[in-house]
Amino acid sequence: MCGIHGEFFNKRSLTPKEQFLVFNDKNYHRGPDLSGYWSNSRNCQLGFRRLSILDLSALGNQPMKSQNGKYVMVFNGEIYNFVKLRETLVNHGYIFKTTTDSEVLVNCFEHYGVLKTLDLIDGMFAVALYDTAKDKLILARDFAGIKPLFYSFKAGQLVFGSRYDQISKHHLNKDAKIDKRVLKTYLAKHYVPAPLGILENTYQAEPGQIVEVEQGQLKKTYYWRLPEKIDEADLITDKDEALELIKTSLKDAVSAELMADVPLGSFLSGGIDSPLITYFAKKLKPDVTAYSIGSDSVKHDESEDASAYAALIGCDFNIDNLDSKLVSKFFLDAMAHLKEPFADFSLIPAYALTKGAKKRSTVMLSGDGGDELFFGYERFYSVIKNLPYKKVPLKLRYFFYGLDKALFRNKHVNSCFLSSNLSKAHENLHSRFRPEKIHATFPNLNDIELYDLACYDYKNSSKILDMLHEMRKAEFYDMMQKTLTKVDRMSMANSLEVRVPFLKKSFIETALKIHPNLSYGANKKKQILKDLLRSVLPKSPINNVKRGFSVPLGQWIREDLKQVIYDAIFEDGFIKTFEIDKIALKHIWDAHQTGGKDNKWSIFTIYSLAAWHDDLKK
Repeated sequence: MCGIHGEFFNKRSLTPKEQFLVFNDKNYHRGPDLSGYWSNSRNCQLGFRRLSILDLSALGNQPMKSQNGKYVMVFNGEIYNFVKLRETLVNHGYIFKTTTDSEVLVNCFEHYGVLKTLDLIDGMFAVALYDTAKDKLILARDFAGIKPLFYSFKAGQLVFGSRYDQISKHHLNKDAKIDKRVLKTYLAKHYVPAPLGILENTYQAEPGQIVEVEQGQLKKTYYWRLPEKIDEADLITDKDEALELIKTSLKDAVSAELMADVPLGSFLSGGIDSPLITYFAKKLKPDVTAYSIGSDSVKHDESEDASAYAALIGCDFNIDNLDSKLVSKFFLDAMAHLKEPFADFSLIPAYALTKGAKKRSTVMLSGDGGDELFFGYERFYSVIKNLPYKKVPLKLRYFFYGLDKALFRNKHVNSCFLSSNLSKAHENLHSRFRPEKIHATFPNLNDIELYDLACYDYKNSSKILDMLHEMRKAEFYDMMQKTLTKVDRMSMANSLEVRVPFLKKSFIETALKIHPNLSYGANKKKQILKDLLRSVLPKSPINNVKRGFSVPLGQWIREDLKQVIYDAIFEDGFIKTFEIDKIALKHIWDAHQTGGKDNKWSIFTIYSLAAWHDDLKK
């Protein structure tokens, strides 16, 4: 795991090397072990910071050239099937100086070409590839969006990096304005989704996307996407067959992701996904250590279940506990590593968890991705159960909704019941900062439209299978990206690599073969993974309460985080820059402090924006 940075300019002088290396070193925490630099002294320069994982010698440093000199590459990530690819290249006359996956990757690009290489490899990556023959720069991001890749493109000039501040603070963007549509989208979604950047002319490469620049022109294409449709006739419906396939494929994914020349561990919560990952990791690597985090809230803490799983698996287990006083000591440091507005407050335990794990490990396995692939969220059911009522007149639906709310507290129907467009209802379930509050607090955004994400551009279908697949795609390309952003930023803040076996390409393709009925339904959520967990750990403490690594932020905003957040969001410069209605903001704040409303999401979303803006000015 590393950090990359580069410039590819058309008819403009490159940034002086000394200044360029300052920006390259913004990746220091992503790669504290070595620094690398290459330039053609004309229009391209590439920078690299290395976190040594495979072949710890200096020979494994980047930028790296292909054997015949066609490509120069910087690459952040891991290629899990590189050993097999290396064997093939050796048979074609390639000679290797290292045992790294990066040397294999750059020579695969040379031997097979870009598209075939991207089809052959399986891993997580952000790649920048300079074609010396065609004078072209190629950026590519992995299938699931695990590794970040930001870029700015303006008047033929391209700047890219692993961190947004390498783009936002670059001299080409010194006068860049805040994009109000992106700002409003951030407030509604609590993060900035790809391909957007909050400053004009700044972007993110999307999962499975190639960005090419040649002669000052930019071209974007996809090399891999989740399939548009699934054919029910091709899906596995037999439970035993599905269980065996998932078990074999997940074990293989974990096995591939255990490769490392440094200590490796696993995250372990009280849920379903991480116990499965840890179970297979322990089977394959007996000395694996599991790490977890707890909190001072009974509602959010699942350390007891995590401890039970550790005992059942038989692995070494480390657990830390958080409270507001402890969090206040590292809170500002954690926020400082975001470098973009981001408001998923589970970043707090993620930072503490990765900081603790780094004391003994350099690589960790995570259970992220299981919820999206196997319908682990309640919202899958809460949206689709409304399909039969789409033909009921809206006025009648409002009547039944009000009746159910008054008598049963919406036990039978939810707000999606009132929507004529279930895709938008689905999207709205992700927002905890309601439009009326956004408009009251940011009145200058009232006439600004949100960006429409393509993943929510799906129509109501009478077929539940089609709706489930569309919802899974939307979760994969939207909310899963928020989770991956959190994990990447907080782990890299502590120079820790996190690998995600559920999101290995081969396992994603396995998951798509399983009929959703084996996972989805009322109170079922990830049923096939629960069945798998019970089969390998019969005494698993499985329940339907989804907590993950969560914390009582609402309470902490009233305690030790109160002053630091208040000072940031009510700072005069911030209020003025974003034209915030101070009275409306004070109402949100006071209602939360008195306990009249739980406004933690809106407060933290505004706070993260303020923290980013303050950092941008430095």
